[in-house]
Amino acid sequence: SRHFTRNNGIPPEDVDPSTWTLTIDGFVDNPMELTIADLREQFEVVTMALTLECGGNGRGFFNPPAKGNQWTYGAVACSEWTGVRLKDVLEKAGVQSNVVYTAHYGADGHLSGDPDKLPISRGVPIEKAMTDNILIAFEMNGEALHPMNGAPLRLMVPWKYGFKSIKSIVKMTFQEKEPPTSWNLASA
Repeated sequence: SRHFTRNNGIPPEDVDPSTWTLTIDGFVDNPMELTIADLREQFEVVTMALTLECGGNGRGFFNPPAKGNQWTYGAVACSEWTGVRLKDVLEKAGVQSNVVYTAHYGADGHLSGDPDKLPISRGVPIEKAMTDNILIAFEMNGEALHPMNGAPLRLMVPWKYGFKSIKSIVKMTFQEKEPPTSWNLASA
């Protein structure tokens, strides 16, 4: 109930779960646009206790100091996340054999507020995306996601820093190479 919040972009204002869609495209046999209702109906819904940690957890103690939020303690939490396995969605989409990386995009805006600047996006190697413990989540601790925790749909990538767990996710593209973004830390 006391999960930390950290945003790498300006959260979207309209997070109505009844109209939200997730686009799956790129090198897939069956591009899809899925609603949250589609996810619930077409895939097994699971709940997992997953830990999420900000990449800056403990940054306030660094010497020399590092840029960014000066977290001391507390930027790590374990909650129960409910959603569908990313792997199941990818199997239905038919990820092609040339795919090496996923690209994930949220509906947030750039922190500067400039609509011409792209917000942070992340991805993961396809072999990680096809594991059993990555969720496309629509609930946290038995309730619909709160806007500060990524409403209405969030990717949960538990073995990577929190910036890989894209909030308010709207699109996943499957690529032959890593996404071209200055904030893509594939090894983080």
